Amino acid sequence: MKNNTFKNLIIFFITILVVAFIFSFYDTSKKSEKEISLVELGKKIQNEEVSKVEVFGEDLKIDLKNNETKESKKEKETSFTETMINLGVSQEKLSSINISIKDDSSSNILFNFIIPILLPFVLIATFVWFMFRKVQGANTKALSFGESSVKEADKRKKVTFNDVAGVYEAKEELKEIVEFLKDSSKFTKLGAEIPKGVLLLGAPGTGKTLLARAIAGEADVPFFHISGSEFVEMFVGVGASRVRDLFKKAKKSAPCIVFIDEIDAVGRQRGAGLGGSHDEREQTLNQILVEMDGFDNQTNIIVVAATNRPDVLDPALLRPGRFDRRVVIDRPDKKDRKEILEIHAKNKPFEDDVNLEIVAQRTPGFSGADLRNVLNEAAILSARNNKKRIAQQDILDSIEKVMLGPERKSHILTDKEGKITAYHEAGHALVGHMLPNCDPVHKVSIISRGRAAGYTMNLPEVDRYLNTKSEFIDEIAMMLGGLCSENIVFGEITNGASSDLQQVSDLAKKMITKFAMNKELGYRAFGKNTEMVFLGREIHEDRDYSEDVAKKIDLEIKELIDGCYKLAEKTIKENREKLNKIANMLLEKETIEKEEFEALMKE
Repeated sequence: MKNNTFKNLIIFFITILVVAFIFSFYDTSKKSEKEISLVELGKKIQNEEVSKVEVFGEDLKIDLKNNETKESKKEKETSFTETMINLGVSQEKLSSINISIKDDSSSNILFNFIIPILLPFVLIATFVWFMFRKVQGANTKALSFGESSVKEADKRKKVTFNDVAGVYEAKEELKEIVEFLKDSSKFTKLGAEIPKGVLLLGAPGTGKTLLARAIAGEADVPFFHISGSEFVEMFVGVGASRVRDLFKKAKKSAPCIVFIDEIDAVGRQRGAGLGGSHDEREQTLNQILVEMDGFDNQTNIIVVAATNRPDVLDPALLRPGRFDRRVVIDRPDKKDRKEILEIHAKNKPFEDDVNLEIVAQRTPGFSGADLRNVLNEAAILSARNNKKRIAQQDILDSIEKVMLGPERKSHILTDKEGKITAYHEAGHALVGHMLPNCDPVHKVSIISRGRAAGYTMNLPEVDRYLNTKSEFIDEIAMMLGGLCSENIVFGEITNGASSDLQQVSDLAKKMITKFAMNKELGYRAFGKNTEMVFLGREIHEDRDYSEDVAKKIDLEIKELIDGCYKLAEKTIKENREKLNKIANMLLEKETIEKEEFEALMKE
């Protein structure tokens, strides 16, 4: 603000200097080479060279008979005729020329009196008005501090349900909302109330915002979108004011949709954080609850909110009459992933060998945003290699980049480290292939990606939502296969299995304490995770069991992991020759694809 004021002052003073500079040349600007003296003028009149003289106060304009124009000045006290007679011009010669007197008193008053006096006042008044306008603008901004920054979507970029692949159940649920917006009387005649709120629940990147835009596109109504964090400010009451302004704007455009993204930023359970009931976030939430209660049946405003943390939302926000509908958006299955890939592949040129079915199979657990990123990374990789089209291998490489990170070609392993990494990954691959409940091995590599020195890619044939105890045991044994292989071949282990051990420990603990897959503890869950909010976010486990039970849990976890290790050890020892073949091929080729791996195992 200070910089702008200083800049404006400089501009103002420069303007004054420029104007003063221009007026300083006002009098001299009228002088020209055509000006002659009175004596010379008298001689020309006496010689009959002058045809006409125009008198403008003191200024004389002389028209000569040879069509030239001259200028001169006379004395103030005497008239032109008297001046010429005093210079010796005869009365007869003066009578032969046309002399006209022009009154320019107004012009003299304007330039010689009014402008010099009035100009400073005009400049000062302009400066005062300019500064007042600046102050008024600052006041206006201060008064608009409580206005919401809601944005209306561009109707030219219309999104419909056809642009959203998969999530069929969610789209069917939301089609009712579209019907409400198009023809609410169809439902109100039967006494049905229009739903006030729809809560979209799902993991990040599953398409919650896209679905909200599709609702507005299908219903062809205005779509206002705002983030939950945009309500929150340092000053208490600003968020509540912005909520009131948001719903005021929405009512003017009804029927419409108001979309609040990341509502958990303001909708967290009240009383769980610092500041008691008077902090800004809770006041904003209170105002949202009041505004949603204020809707009547004819308002035709539907609030759509999205979050990936439904567990932290306030119960008052979820009760009937506020967010009446809760639509769960799951991660896409194999069929949905293929449809999503086809949508994102529309504007990209592909080689004939591209098979999106294989890409969908290799991306279990990927969200819609992840799949879009895969194709985008493939396009970038193709452009980097100066290709005109995207090949299948480019897409497969981009999948690994999204999952694990870019290749670290500068990370060169020594011969010993390369051999250890090869046997480590061979152990994972061998155990994963031999145990019946493990997913098929699709790729084994000792090329460093991200923080991993190598990796083994096991992908399911079909998407699974339930897992048995035997499947978990085989999975843990497969994760311990690398560590076990190092121990058998080299007689000691390295720190390369730290990530495997962390995953093994987490899964084993869940099996014992959460899934009741234990021997002596019975069918119950142990421990409860609660979120502690104090100078940051922290997950704290609330123990609901005794120290004796804790010891039993530790023993059960140890017994489970030891049993899985023995299973991996037995599998590797019985197939030592195959382990060596896998490791040697990895040292030779660095990467083994699914077809090569299966052919090697059949030998």
